[in-house]
Amino acid sequence: MTRQEKIVSMFNDIAPTYDRANRVLSMGVDTFWRKKACDLAYGYCENKTIDSIVDVACGTGDMMGYWSRRAQTSGMNIGEIVGVDPSEGMVGVGKEKFPDLSFHIAPATELPREDGSADIISISYGIRNVVERQAGLREFNRVLKNGGLVVILEFMKNENPSPLGKVRDWYMNNVLPRIGGLISNNYEAYRYLPDSIEGFLTVGKMRQELEDAGFEMLYTKSFSMDISTLMIARKK
Repeated sequence: MTRQEKIVSMFNDIAPTYDRANRVLSMGVDTFWRKKACDLAYGYCENKTIDSIVDVACGTGDMMGYWSRRAQTSGMNIGEIVGVDPSEGMVGVGKEKFPDLSFHIAPATELPREDGSADIISISYGIRNVVERQAGLREFNRVLKNGGLVVILEFMKNENPSPLGKVRDWYMNNVLPRIGGLISNNYEAYRYLPDSIEGFLTVGKMRQELEDAGFEMLYTKSFSMDISTLMIARKK
């Protein structure tokens, strides 16, 4: 089994408890991060009508729901919101939550979308789990229209943590795996989270990879003791 297949299998296992664990572990603050991402992205759109939003590594569809609800708040008209994820377990939960939205089972490197067909591609806490990350970013560029947006929410590696950042790291390493393991009965899956962050990119390196893949950075900001980072970039 490849590393990517192991990651997908892990998400299949925790799919039934994933939403509950997320709310508990983030203490609900992840809802703020997601709303902020949608609102800012819509603010960068030149038109109030958007043909297509593709949410990659969509999991159980949370971000898709926020794209839909925040569109109403922002006065946006959305043609379609499509979720793509390689985990059948996660997509199965998503389809139950959002029966009116469209889901596809596929990896980030092989999106089942035509060239230049999407206005926005989002990926929330999923780019870390794409083993062939550069290929994934190039795929995002292929699917986006010229001037389209890629919106990334992620837990980034912090090389020089502030005192608050050290509190974050302690929570991630000591509290999160235990609580997540209790809720999901899968300690290994929630031990993977801090380990994957430690092995991931800094904000600066992520910016560079986006630029190398043909994107122009528009916005970068970290929230809540640098726990979550939002990056928005435009296809050149």
